[in-house]
Amino acid sequence: MILTEKERKMNLFPDAKKITYTAKYTKTDSGYTGELIEWPEVITEGKNLEECRLMLKDALNEMILAYHELDRPLPVADSVIEPLSVEQGHVCQTA
Repeated sequence: MILTEKERKMNLFPDAKKITYTAKYTKTDSGYTGELIEWPEVITEGKNLEECRLMLKDALNEMILAYHELDRPLPVADSVIEPLSVEQGHVCQTA
């Protein structure tokens, strides 16, 4: 659902706080897949990265509305993303 400018200005949740989720974008043969790390149900795809970002924001808005309608708590945004390096020559099998 894409909101109109008037709808965007309406405050549907007056006591709501800002939540920042972590988006992950993966290149695919047909474009990009976008998903939220903390909320795996929010996933979408787009022909390019810009379209995928817009689609992911739209999917997030829809899920927030659905969770509010169902009186379910929103997932907590507490992920930490960092690179994890490994030297292939030093990989060993553990028990």
